[in-house]
Amino acid sequence: MSAIHFADDADFEAEVLRTDAAVLVDFSATWCGPCRKLEPIVDELAADYEGRLKVVKVDVDRARATAARFGVLSVPTVLVFRAGEVKGQQIGVASKRALVELVEKALA
Repeated sequence: MSAIHFADDADFEAEVLRTDAAVLVDFSATWCGPCRKLEPIVDELAADYEGRLKVVKVDVDRARATAARFGVLSVPTVLVFRAGEVKGQQIGVASKRALVELVEKALA
């Protein structure tokens, strides 16, 4: 199983924005039912893309400033970053295929 990273307001910049690698960020909350549905898909992507994609989970209740900074108004929201820039976005529960498409565009 690949490593899943966790970030909050204090370390989001270091974990996500200051890396040249592609980073999938899963903005979620413990109380969110749809987030729990998305979690196994995000975990699969972390394993499938190990070594090529960094996966970071952000609890919006613990990272309110970061969520606001990137306009996260509902959870789950997935953002894919590359070199500190947002390259793709998915709001709500998505299929693995939809998330793979976001990741592949960022990796291209």
